Order: sequence, then C-alpha cells, then structure tokens
Amino acid sequence: MEDTLMKHEQTIDISSGTLPYLFGNREEYLNLAVPLYEASVMGDWETAKLIFDKHPNLVRFNLSKNFGTTLHVVVTAEETELTLNFVKNLVNMMTREELELKNNHSNTAFWVASASGKKKMAKIMIEKNRSLLDIRGNGDYLPLTISAMNGIHNMVKYLYKNSKKMTGDHWTDKDRSLTLSHCVKRDFFGVALQILEDHPELAQDVSLLEVLARKPDAFKTVENNLITRIIVTTSRFFHMKEQPMAKEDTDSLKLLKIIWGHATRTMNLDEIELQKQFCKIRDKDCNNMLHLVGKSSKKMAAKRSGASLLMQRELLWFMEVEQMTPPYLREAKNKDGETPFKLFSKENEDQVSQGLNWTKDCMVVATLIITVTFAVAFTVPGGYKGDNGLPFFIHQRSFLVFVVTDAISLFPSSTSLLVFLSVLTSCHGQQDFMYSLPRKLMIGLLTLFISVATMMVAFSASFFVLYHDKLKWLPVLVSASATLPVLLFAVLHLPLWVDMFRSMYDSHYLFKPKKRMLYATKPRLHANSFHS
Repeated sequence: MEDTLMKHEQTIDISSGTLPYLFGNREEYLNLAVPLYEASVMGDWETAKLIFDKHPNLVRFNLSKNFGTTLHVVVTAEETELTLNFVKNLVNMMTREELELKNNHSNTAFWVASASGKKKMAKIMIEKNRSLLDIRGNGDYLPLTISAMNGIHNMVKYLYKNSKKMTGDHWTDKDRSLTLSHCVKRDFFGVALQILEDHPELAQDVSLLEVLARKPDAFKTVENNLITRIIVTTSRFFHMKEQPMAKEDTDSLKLLKIIWGHATRTMNLDEIELQKQFCKIRDKDCNNMLHLVGKSSKKMAAKRSGASLLMQRELLWFMEVEQMTPPYLREAKNKDGETPFKLFSKENEDQVSQGLNWTKDCMVVATLIITVTFAVAFTVPGGYKGDNGLPFFIHQRSFLVFVVTDAISLFPSSTSLLVFLSVLTSCHGQQDFMYSLPRKLMIGLLTLFISVATMMVAFSASFFVLYHDKLKWLPVLVSASATLPVLLFAVLHLPLWVDMFRSMYDSHYLFKPKKRMLYATKPRLHANSFHS
C-alpha cells in the first residue's frame, strides 16, 4: 500500500487539477478512503489527522469518483463546530494550489461550499487563497453566480463583498448580467441595488425588466425602501428625472414606469423610441409585455388573503400596463393564439372559482346562525306561562338582553346571507372585481361577525335568566368562555378585513399617475368577462 501511494504521489500534477483516485486496490480503499470519508462527514479531525500524519499527500487524492478530495467531502457535510474545525485544520495543511483542486464535476471545494451556502467554511478557504473566488465550476459559473442561482442570500452578500464588485479579469458582462438577474429573481434587492450602483450599464438589460414584470407584489416586504433606491439607480442610466415616491410606489410597476418614463416632458425623442421598441419585444412564445403581466397572476395566489381581492389587484395591474401598451399590441396574439386579455382571463379562472367557493362557505355559516337564532326566538329560557302565554322571566333584565341580542343576531346574519347570495348569483366582470365585489365581501363578513358576537351574548344571557338565584358563578363562567370564539373570529379575520379595507379605499389609487403615458386611454372594462 505504501508503494502504491508513493507511486501516485510522484505522478500528481497539481497545476492540471486532475487527481488520482484512492482505490488502487481494495485494501487501500478500505483502510484509507473509507475511514477518511467517514471522519470527514462526522468532522472527526483526530481520526483524519492520524491518517494524514502517515500520508500527508492524501489531501491531494480523490476519495472516490463522486466525492472528490477530503475537503470536497467535508464541505458537503452539515456546518457544525466539528466540521468547521475539521476544515480549518485541513486547510492549514494544504497549499494554496491544493485548495484549487477540482473534483470530477470540475468544481473546487470552495465552489461547492458557495453553491450549498456553507459561508463559514468558504470564509476559511478564501482567507488562505482569494483566487478561489474567480475559479469557475460546473456550467462555467463563478461561485457568486451559482450562489445567486441557488438563492442563498447570506452567501451572495458575502461573496459580492469579497469579489471586488465583479470587476476582476475573470468577470464578463454576461456573468455580471446573469448574477444580477438571479438576484432580482430571488428578491435579493439589497445586492441587486449594489450591483446596479457599481455597474449602471446593466440597467439596460431587457431580461431584468421581464423578471420585474412578473413580480407585481414582490416589493411590499422590502425593508429600508431598497426597491425605491433600485428604481432611482436604474433610471439614471436613461437620464430620467427622479420622481418623489410614495409608499405604494414601491410596487414593481413603478420600477417599470420610471424605466420607461413617467412623462414625455422628461424624455427626449430617443427615449420615446426606446419605449416603443420595448413594448414590441416578444419572448420565444410570442408573448409581449401585456401577455407577461397576464401570466404573472397565478403565482401571486398564495400571497393575498382572498381570491377575489387578488383578482382585483391583478386586474388593476393588467389595466395599468395596458394603458402603456400601443393599441395594436393589446390585441396581438401569442403562439397559442391568445390575446393578452384572453390569457389573463384563463390564468385567473381558478381565482374566480376559489372566490365563489369561499362565498358558499360563508353562506353556510350565515344560514346556520339564522336557523339557530330563529328557533331560539320561540323557545325562550324557562318556557311560557300556561294562563297567558307570556314567558316566565319576561320581567328580568337578563331576559330582555336575551331577546334583543337574539333579534340582533338574526338580522345581520340574514343580511350576510343575502349579500353572499348576491355575490354567488351575479356575473363577475372586471367592474365587479374592482369596486362592487370587495364592498359586498366586507359588508357580508362584517355582518357575519356581528351576528356571531350577538349570538354569543344571547347564549350567555340565557344562563343569567335560568341561574339568577342559584349557581351565580355558572353564567359568569359561561359568559367569559363565550368571548373566546368572538375574539378568535376577530383576530383570525383581521388580515382579511385589512385587505378588504385597502382594496376598497387604496387599490383604486395605487397605480394612479399624475400624468398618463403615451398610449393612455380610458381602459376597457369587460362587463361580463368572468362568469360563475
């Protein structure tokens, strides 16, 4: 075995990046490769050190055709104190050239760590050899690019900070553009902003705008108004006037509108022509900008409280972009023969169906409350007197509270049922989703809450009627318990109420500019576009 290793070590060419495999014979593999692999995965440096003390050049050997060197193996393990200590000691044993060795997939250990988000391990390696940042791996991707593609935010931030702003000889315009595009796709707007500030020429990349076109709601959660700064930075490339941005202007549509220009007064003839040419751009499926907006709708479904409210927001988004599009492109067909609005309607069929199912569920609840409260009105606590038919406890205040709250519970639940029924039986056109439907849903849900709350009060009052002389603690306990479902109803539906309120009073002004674009006309309202 010693002779075999010596023979291998004499033929190793570090500069070539190719390594011998540590399985010249089965004994060699079982006695060295297997224990070294297990020690690497477990972070057992003591065991590995015993092997390296006898055979220090084993750091250059591939443990197998799949795993690569010992360093390649350990960076695929979980990042713990043991594995970090293993990497630190192993790197100290290795030369700068040995850190650049690649596995069978043409990846350095640093590249593998970058692709898998092992930031601390990567830091240990580049502290010894910063050239690792510029060595490409599988797919000819640089470490920073593959980190952005895999969506590892902390690694992307760290690598960009240490990559000299992507200005080295190993960086090409294609690399920078690809890295920026994936940062935007992954919502890494802080890094994207920094890249745009360091390389403003990348703002003209059309693919970046296509990515932003698919993110109408992506920028609401961005901290420190990063997207606003990205908009301003991007707009400088086109020599556009910086506009004061309201809170709502953090939406990606505002990014597109500033890139294209808010008003013709701030644009020269070349910029107007640029806007026209951009509107004409089509993808491989012959989709123009308006088609892409229609395709983006389904991806936003999980981000809003109700399907109807999502539909309203997507409709506003579609209509606003439609106003920026030349009239002849609004009816342009893609490869499947679909106009932008036809594609939009098809993509949102599920939202209409989900909204109707939600309405049916609310109707069931309202119907149950009506049934209960109506029946209780004729089966009062304590029953009736035989001689005159009046309730036994008619003179008690608690009985009066019971009767009043039962009636109040009946009326709002009936109102809620009628409102939801009108939603269910109506045609659902654009006008309905923009104005009427959110208002009906808010009224229906509010009256449903009132009926639930008053029903709980009536239920509690009935215990005060029956147990006003004895067991006085019982009605108090029941009343306290009855507040729980009311509070749960309010708390659990608060996000939906907030969304409804914003949809009623804010959404109509979300995209309202001070001056219309080149092709601004009154948007089409398709009165019967969506049917139940």
